[in-house]
Amino acid sequence: MSKREMRAFVVHGPRDGRVEIVPYPTLTSEHDMIVRVHSVGICGTDQHIFDGEFLSPYPIIPGHEFSGIVEEVGAGVDRFQPGDRVSVDPTLYCGGCEYCLTNRFNHCEHWGAIGNTTDGALAEYVAVPAKNAVKMPDEMTFEQGAFVEPIACVVHGMNRLQVRMGDSVLLFGVGAMGLQLIQALAHAGASELVVVDVEQTKLDTALKYGATRGILSETSEAVLSHSYPKGFDIVVDVTGIPQVIQTEFKYLGKTGKFLQFGVTPQEAQITVNPFEIYNQDWTILGSMAINNTFIPAFQLLKEGRIDIGEILTHTISLDEVPELLSQPKDKTALKVQVELIR
Repeated sequence: MSKREMRAFVVHGPRDGRVEIVPYPTLTSEHDMIVRVHSVGICGTDQHIFDGEFLSPYPIIPGHEFSGIVEEVGAGVDRFQPGDRVSVDPTLYCGGCEYCLTNRFNHCEHWGAIGNTTDGALAEYVAVPAKNAVKMPDEMTFEQGAFVEPIACVVHGMNRLQVRMGDSVLLFGVGAMGLQLIQALAHAGASELVVVDVEQTKLDTALKYGATRGILSETSEAVLSHSYPKGFDIVVDVTGIPQVIQTEFKYLGKTGKFLQFGVTPQEAQITVNPFEIYNQDWTILGSMAINNTFIPAFQLLKEGRIDIGEILTHTISLDEVPELLSQPKDKTALKVQVELIR
């Protein structure tokens, strides 16, 4: 393998991905730089890309939660130099369309993202706009740096929700994203913070991070109907499973807010009674990706407001990625990261 080549995980089509030799990335703008990737988080979106359930073109190198070391910089880059440790916002937007000009960057008419619409970080090197990078302090690990993007998604969701002090919250899906949301909801002033999942170990971790009660999904209908007959002020879905989402509205109280945070397949559908939306004064919200929330997320992580200590459960090599995405998900796993520099 020459200096102008590198190893990467490439998805060629639904359920068709492999590690192979690809060209080293090029600087297409003087304001870009090349980052040598250290840590990459595997996200539910990566699984959707692999399964053919996302908007990504093929072939593509996924990977949008990452940190690394600046390898080279374009002539117009003055804030970074080779050797700098960075975390990178994967969001790509034009800055000039109606949505960008009204602070809705995640709905840019030309929206894209590193690892979603262009080649990403499941590779030894990745090209990024220098403006998307933030320099990591010495005390921040590369593993933490790869968590800034998912926390930025949480910040956007919280900005959409506008939690009030004392709100009661019910959350479905205690995975890596759920545990970050639980911490944010607890900090925001949720009173009751009830969580539902299929795994008791995940519920136990949720209680450490601020949940007030954990309920196994197999008993959730009976427990929730009996213990919370008036429902909750806020219901959050982090499962992305249509059959589960369909049941969640029954626990939404009067004037309640529902947040769809988990990513579903594009063709998924549920049925919601429009009279209930009207009669109960419900608010139904979505939360797509991030919207100028990378820096707030970076600050939350840097100051220890969001703890990832028990969320990162598995670290694997690049060669193990195809098997990870091809096999049924380990129900006990939370965040899996790929380490490219050992």
